[in-house]
Order: sequence, then C-alpha cells, then structure tokens
Amino acid sequence: MYNKLQYISQGNTIEEQLYNIHQALDAGCNWVQMRFKDQSFKDTFTLAEGVKSLCEEYLANFIVNDDLHLAEQIAADGVHLGLTDTKIDEARAILGTTKIIGGTANTFEDIENHVKNGCDYIGLGPFRFTATKEKLSPILGLSGYFDILQKMKKNKIEIPVYAIGGITLRDVSPLMETGIYGIAISGIITESTEKEILIQQLNEKLYAKAIV
Repeated sequence: MYNKLQYISQGNTIEEQLYNIHQALDAGCNWVQMRFKDQSFKDTFTLAEGVKSLCEEYLANFIVNDDLHLAEQIAADGVHLGLTDTKIDEARAILGTTKIIGGTANTFEDIENHVKNGCDYIGLGPFRFTATKEKLSPILGLSGYFDILQKMKKNKIEIPVYAIGGITLRDVSPLMETGIYGIAISGIITESTEKEILIQQLNEKLYAKAIV
C-alpha cells in the first residue's frame, strides 16, 4: 500500500527545491510530490529530471503536482491533480492504469466524483490555514474530516485519504482517529532542523494504529 507520509516540495528555485527534497529523502521520506508553481517549462522539466533521479536513488515515489503532460513525459510514478486541473478520467486515459493519480478534495462530493473517475488517493483539505497555498478552500478542521469520512463509510467508499494543510506533529494522532489514511505536509519538514527525528515521530503516530 501507499506510504502514509507525503512530502510536498517547497522552494522558489530549482536549487532550493532539490536541496529540500534531498534533505527530506535523506531523513526517511519516501513519497515526494513535486510542487513548483508558476515557473517556466524549462525550469520545471530540469527540476523534474533531478527529482526523478533522486527518488530513484532513494526508492521513493515521485508524483508531479498538477502537470499531467510533464508527469507523462518524465515517466514519473504519477500525478496529483487539483480541482481545477485536468479531469481524473482524462488523466487516466493518458497515463494508463499503472500510474498513480491523486486528486484534491474539499467535500464528500469531490471524493465521490474522483472515485467514480478512477482516482487512486485523495488529498482532502485544508485542515487549517496554510501559507503555502493560495486560494484556500473552506477549512475542514477535525470535525470536517470526521463527517466526510463517516459519509464515505456509510456509502461504502474506500480510498486512501490524506489530510493536508498546516498540519503539525501534535495534530497527527487526532487526525488519524477521524479515519484518514495519512498526511501530506510541506512546511513542517522543510523548516525542521531535525528532520530525521521529526519523520520518525510522524511515522510512529501514523502507523500507531496499525501496530496495535
């Protein structure tokens, strides 16, 4: 199954991105979603080449954020699509059945649509306000996750759901209790001075239920 911890990359330049991704991989992260907004195709492609070889070296999953054609061109492990990006079923037709396709959701209806269209996992959020994302959808909080996950259960919808948006270490256990599968985070890892310890602590909380 998928790793429960996703790192969404940060950095305004190719160098910053590669540095942050390398650090996250080195500290034990093995799922990277490359997010490099509003950049030239040349720079984004150059970065993707670098990220791909890093992920191969660390045997990590490499997902491209938003850019379906880049994901196809670079032969990434998959793509993550926002609500206003390419439709999931169109992406599936282009990438085929072996690639991972993730979709952003803010409501139960979003999840229903994604599942119907052949999505592999959901990035559900935002949990709380986050400065790393512009044009934020309505904040969900713990109760929002709980309600949506209960609706999924009732409707027998099974798909890995990742919480996203301003998540800290102390949020992980309460979030896992809502029934989510994992978390997608960026700032907390990028800014940590002790990444290896942080990732170890995050994983302990993420996999605590599975161990019991």
